[in-house]
Amino acid sequence: MSGTTMPSGGGPAERTTASGYDDEDGEPHGVSEEELFDVLGNTRRRNALHAIATAEERTHELGDLSERVAAWENDVTVAEVDYAERKRVYTALQQSHLPRLDDAGLVEFDKDRGTVDATPALEDVEIYLDVVRGNEIPWSEYYLGLSAVSAALLAAVWVGAYPFTLVPDLGWFAFVVVAFTVSATANRYYSTGMKLGGDDVPPGVE
Repeated sequence: MSGTTMPSGGGPAERTTASGYDDEDGEPHGVSEEELFDVLGNTRRRNALHAIATAEERTHELGDLSERVAAWENDVTVAEVDYAERKRVYTALQQSHLPRLDDAGLVEFDKDRGTVDATPALEDVEIYLDVVRGNEIPWSEYYLGLSAVSAALLAAVWVGAYPFTLVPDLGWFAFVVVAFTVSATANRYYSTGMKLGGDDVPPGVE
């Protein structure tokens, strides 16, 4: 098993590892990083993959899958999902999302039978969402922005710009250190349990 760490580009960041071997011919069966970024950029697709990955059975009925995803999206139990909520998710999964996941090689979708199977590629992929909680931006972009703000702040202090001179230089340096420390602590805290397929509910769903 080989690992690949990837920053995100324009959506929730995913840290993924994907590798494996086809049982029949011994050829690698993997999903490219670009394909994963594209597929996982959609919340409903992520939720569907999470439902498939956490279920004990290999084959999933489209109706049952739709109810589970709809329950997460509407913050209700499966029993509380109404017809309109289920139908909306069912149609989107059937017509768009599951065919897309099938094309990516992560699932096998039989539209005629209305069933979905996990593929070996999905079983070999470890996916961690790495987004700032409450904001759909990757931590990498957050840290880049924090670095830019810190650099601008320290430059203003260095040239003696007002009103930054009202606070001692050491105070501003301490502020930057604390900002990065708090951010790193929050990053580590919220990253716990952010693995698709790791818990009963998808990452980001309370």
